[in-house]
Amino acid sequence: MINNTEILQTIEMINQQNLDIRTITMGICLLDCAHPDPHIACEQIYNKICEKAKNLVAVGEAIEREYGVPIVNKRVSVTPISLVAASSVTDDYVPFAKALDKAAKTCGINFIGGFSALVQKGYTESDRKLIKAIPEALASTDFVCSSVNIGSTKAGLNMDAVAEIGQVIKETARLTEEKDGFGCAKLVIFCNAVEDNPFMAGAFHGVGEGECVINVGISGPGVVHHALQEVKGQPFDVVAETIKKTAFRITRMGQLVAQEASNRLGVPFGIVDLSLAPTPAVGDSVARILEEMGIEVCGTHGTTAALALLNDAVKKGGVMASSHVGGLSGAFIPVSEDEGMIAAASSGVLTLEKLEVMTCVCSVGLDMIAVPGDTPAETISAIIADEAAIGMVNFKTTAVRIIPAPGKNVGDLIEFGGLLGSAPVMPVHPESSVDFIRRGGRIPAPMQSLKN
Repeated sequence: MINNTEILQTIEMINQQNLDIRTITMGICLLDCAHPDPHIACEQIYNKICEKAKNLVAVGEAIEREYGVPIVNKRVSVTPISLVAASSVTDDYVPFAKALDKAAKTCGINFIGGFSALVQKGYTESDRKLIKAIPEALASTDFVCSSVNIGSTKAGLNMDAVAEIGQVIKETARLTEEKDGFGCAKLVIFCNAVEDNPFMAGAFHGVGEGECVINVGISGPGVVHHALQEVKGQPFDVVAETIKKTAFRITRMGQLVAQEASNRLGVPFGIVDLSLAPTPAVGDSVARILEEMGIEVCGTHGTTAALALLNDAVKKGGVMASSHVGGLSGAFIPVSEDEGMIAAASSGVLTLEKLEVMTCVCSVGLDMIAVPGDTPAETISAIIADEAAIGMVNFKTTAVRIIPAPGKNVGDLIEFGGLLGSAPVMPVHPESSVDFIRRGGRIPAPMQSLKN
């Protein structure tokens, strides 16, 4: 039973502490849209998305009005297109991306994810065609997001795919040069990708999912930051308990929104993703939470320990507030989307190497990182390999969303606007990784994979 105190606390969190529901994401299975004729397949994809998601935005807006909680994004994720398009007789998969984009515009949603391939153990011909199409697909569409899963704890790392993806990212940046390489902001490279992630750009509707589901991603770094201001100087036991209680309250709102959206749309409820998703707005930063624990600037010594505490406490508090928890669930550290991270990176305290260490204890990985435009493709591939290795060995999802900003150098700032914010261009090591990446093949799965 929700009492008056909880209602007042929720109003304060919304009005003063930037609480919002980051996204309602409808996952849609497109396997039945496969057809040998690519034109028919694209038409069926468009029609099915429009049929399933036609009321998504209206329902989200109605819930916003009735409950007074902002729902920032209404999104759709679909079955990886490499699976859906495999039956079509064509070498060009860009029309599939355009069909997704057309459906997104018709439905009025913010983003659509699933121009994706799963190649952790090897390629199919369809996977090759999709990966080849990514640069043009992202350059010629507005709302389409793409992802490639290049490794897993069970399969190891597909280093042939890692090498190719470095080239794909460079080409995507080139084709979107007039927007500072914006296409790369819509491309995520995963290890251990999950099937029910509601967050973009990496969302896709996994083959183990049902026909159609509703997944909700919460937010609330500002709420956690505010709560920690009330326990200044207290021991870490108190800090952890404070975060747990706060995460419970945030997740309760997410559960309510998920259930309402599920009931009104007639679509089963999937999961609530507990991730603290920051924004560029002041007061809505994960970095500032870590600094509130006593870190002078995010990235200095102690940052990893603080982030580990935050990530764990968020999960412990949130899991009790929702009937089904999934997705990525933890704390995100996207540099361009977090004003505290932007400040720390601009000052030089937060480095690429420190971010890589931090990804060992938080959700996802190197997210929205801008690097110089002349960074070699092999260096980008090596950065991806390093991050994927962390995920592979530690049974966790890791990812890389990196932007080699055309014409930009270390210290420059690229502006994307909105939730994507701005990113300071960070330095990378000049030493070559070419010979390492050119080996190709597969890094075998670790001993930890032998669990059966």
